[in-house]
Amino acid sequence: MRKPVVKPYNTEQSKKEEVALMFDNISGRYDFMNHFLSFGIDRIWRRKAVNALKAHAPQEILDIATGTGDFAIALLKLKPKRIVGMDISKGMLEVGRTKMRERKIDHIVDMQYGDSENLPFDSDSFDAITVAFGVRNFENLQQGLAEMLRVTRKDGKIVILEFSKPKKFPIKQGFGFYSKYIIPFFGKRIAKDQQAYAYLPESVNAFPEGKEFTDILEALGYRSVEMQALSGGIATLYLGVK
Repeated sequence: MRKPVVKPYNTEQSKKEEVALMFDNISGRYDFMNHFLSFGIDRIWRRKAVNALKAHAPQEILDIATGTGDFAIALLKLKPKRIVGMDISKGMLEVGRTKMRERKIDHIVDMQYGDSENLPFDSDSFDAITVAFGVRNFENLQQGLAEMLRVTRKDGKIVILEFSKPKKFPIKQGFGFYSKYIIPFFGKRIAKDQQAYAYLPESVNAFPEGKEFTDILEALGYRSVEMQALSGGIATLYLGVK
């Protein structure tokens, strides 16, 4: 049974347009909200995702749904020659470009506007592709994942970090309450956009996580697909090879 399309604002606009608008609206407070609402655990998750690429030593990396570039900055630990951070939110990119200039890393990290479902790159362009908490926002999941595979070089690695639904007590109940009530509460008062933060648990519930997601990756041609639950299943790290 096909899951319904979940959108932030439920207007006549497409999911892609609504997601871009949502991130534009919260771009100024996004970094603070990320670290505040996750108690800083998001940094640990990103570190694990970066470490998954360590042995591969990629020189050219594409970070999709880069937002303000936190994951792109974390990827610098791998000492790549070039990182392209891509997003459909111009507001998030503007914040990200400021961060790169302030850190004097804008010559390595190139923040670009672009659509994950129609990547403006030749096939076999990158040694690695990363996405942190972005694939559930794809309007066409299969098309976006297929594009990621297309622009990855042979034997290149794809790393996807995404929220998931914990299955065991008490994390399941605790995370359910936190995401349904606490996150929208602070989203309204701090980010001034309750709907954007109510969208988070709704989009997580609609996302085909776990084996359902790895089956999609394998059907599209991803090899050596594996997954690792993080923090009791609040997030999941998915790995694949072209």
